[in-house]
Amino acid sequence: MKKEKILVVDDEEDILELVRYNLSREGYKVLCAATGEEGLKSAKAENPELIVLDLMLPGVDGLDVTRRLKGDDATRNIPIVMLTAKGEESDIVTGLELGAEDYITKPFSAKVLVARVRAVLRRNIKDTAEEKDIFKIHEITIHPGRHEVLVNDKPAQLTFTEFGILNFLVKRPGWVFTRNQIVDAVRGDDYYVTDRSVDVQIVGLRKKLGKAGKHIETVRGVGYRLKE
Repeated sequence: MKKEKILVVDDEEDILELVRYNLSREGYKVLCAATGEEGLKSAKAENPELIVLDLMLPGVDGLDVTRRLKGDDATRNIPIVMLTAKGEESDIVTGLELGAEDYITKPFSAKVLVARVRAVLRRNIKDTAEEKDIFKIHEITIHPGRHEVLVNDKPAQLTFTEFGILNFLVKRPGWVFTRNQIVDAVRGDDYYVTDRSVDVQIVGLRKKLGKAGKHIETVRGVGYRLKE
């Protein structure tokens, strides 16, 4: 069975070798880069199935690398798992909003690293299979593969999280979901995105959808749903 190609970007040689060794042992083909510039070049040239990316890089840092990769049609769909030192909550939130799929804090367990990578790859395979689906409801049209939302045929500029929440609700109109269920669906477990932050995202989402935002209903004491 084909094993995925993974690009690891980190300027610490020991970390780079640790990640390379453990992923290689699982059968993955591992590419390494020591700077953000090298990582960007390798991502475009090799088109890996996943990138493990350190945030604290000299020159072009991890957040800027993420921003450039997600802003390029050739690399925007490559899932990114960020490596970060503890205490960088604001950077983690920024990275996730830019489109990174997951993060791992340093120091980290090799087993956790492998498990997280495997989980992201599984999710990405599922998402890729659904990319051709187009969802239309009320005045809203969602193109998952393009990461595009149209309201009355006009584009709505949503953040990564806002898009994820809307995409989740649109697939199950009429169903009521708790804040925790929405967090789990959009981000998975163990993220710095809390259930209460969903309220903030919903406010922003409704505003960007304009009049169509009224279709996202608050179910008091439970959570949210999209009108059928």
